[in-house]
Amino acid sequence: MAKVAIVWFRNDRRLADNPALLAAAERADHVVPLFILEDDRSAAWRHGGGSRWWLHHSLAASDAALRRLGSRLILRRGPADEAVAAVARETGATAVYWNRRYDRDGRAIDMRLKSGLRSQGIEAESFNAALLFEPWTLKTKAGGPFKVYTPFYKACLAMPAPGAPSPAPRRLAPAEAWPSSESLDAWELLPTAPDWAGGLRDAWTPGETAALDRLASFLDTQLDDYTRRRDRPDVDGTSRLSPHLANGEIGPRQIWHATRLRADSRNGKTGAEKFLSEVIWREFAHHLLYHHESLPEANFQPAFDAFPWRDDPDALRAWQRGRTGIPIVDAGMRQLWQTGWMHNRVRMIVGSFLVKNLLQHWRHGEDWFWDTLVDADLANNAFGWQWIAGSGADAAPYFRVFNPVLQGERFDPDGDYVRTYVPELARLPESVIHKPWTADNDTLKQAGVAIGKTYPAPIVDLAASRQRALDAFTAIKRSEG
Repeated sequence: MAKVAIVWFRNDRRLADNPALLAAAERADHVVPLFILEDDRSAAWRHGGGSRWWLHHSLAASDAALRRLGSRLILRRGPADEAVAAVARETGATAVYWNRRYDRDGRAIDMRLKSGLRSQGIEAESFNAALLFEPWTLKTKAGGPFKVYTPFYKACLAMPAPGAPSPAPRRLAPAEAWPSSESLDAWELLPTAPDWAGGLRDAWTPGETAALDRLASFLDTQLDDYTRRRDRPDVDGTSRLSPHLANGEIGPRQIWHATRLRADSRNGKTGAEKFLSEVIWREFAHHLLYHHESLPEANFQPAFDAFPWRDDPDALRAWQRGRTGIPIVDAGMRQLWQTGWMHNRVRMIVGSFLVKNLLQHWRHGEDWFWDTLVDADLANNAFGWQWIAGSGADAAPYFRVFNPVLQGERFDPDGDYVRTYVPELARLPESVIHKPWTADNDTLKQAGVAIGKTYPAPIVDLAASRQRALDAFTAIKRSEG
């Protein structure tokens, strides 16, 4: 009897470097690619608006790629165990393969599914596609998980090199009994009333082909200057691979090996080491999420449970809309809304402003990023927000409060980033564009800027709010001692 295998695609929507797909292609006579829109996952972490837009186009790209191999993508909606079991019955599948995930809810679903399939005599096997090193393979000298990045980074470098990525199958034999598929359009993942995704369409092309093209372009034209340009939001100095990586359209092994190969070909005179350290930073986030399941919901450091966060919906709304009166903050928040993405340096600036200058709980920032980012990733999002808040593992020191004016002047020295996303300030000279409230009346008039009318006054005094944050952090540190 011909063997039929289901490949359950999740955040691994690529054909190359996909161990589950490779196993099915090698072991089975017929392969059924399946994607399930899981409505039973934790409601708090279902796909946000930006992720839903990306998911629609990513699934369309995956289906097109599979059809070129003689196959197609089957779409189902609902609890994973029910959907997989139904497709197995319809196709007579004797095996189900998928790639692992590491969050609490995802692991629980996968364990339940694996147990249920095996009890029915169906082979069920999972693989690693998302990480260079799985969380349980890296331990401190004491035998526990890492909580500090630098030792984790060194431990990663001491591990055997990640295996080479596998090529995509040349052909996938379809099942003789194809199961029915739901309509992608019927899932209504795209915004329609209103259609706010114009900026996303202009900025991004989802899919595996676009991901590989972006990596090649970055390595060819930007890697050498990565260390110098990576913190500049006014230039195209980063890889912009994060949404492709978050959606599994490219894998970390592919990035690792391609970067190493390019660095070796240039005698190491590149920004490869710094770039790959960012890949390991992502690994660290997933390591923490695996070992600390409540990371997205609870303070990693319990002392922060007593932190005096403020309840100020108006301030939060101003931050979300990019109307704080602080140009670099507003530019970042508007870039996020328009494109579904924000430069990493600016993420730190807007995060510090929210949790320290405004004393808003980091969960508010985490929730907003989850809903708006096209690269929303549970581990990165939770880890990043707790890092900037000071409540997480290896967190920024509690006394580090980014000064958004100085950050803007340093990393957007000509004001081009602010001019792009805060056009009402475009005619201001660079000397005041990051602090327009300090400009004299003539300068403001010539630029067509009226503080409080065409552009808001700062919603908080930076110096006073910084001191307020330091006092609050000092108080909980004393109580902790």
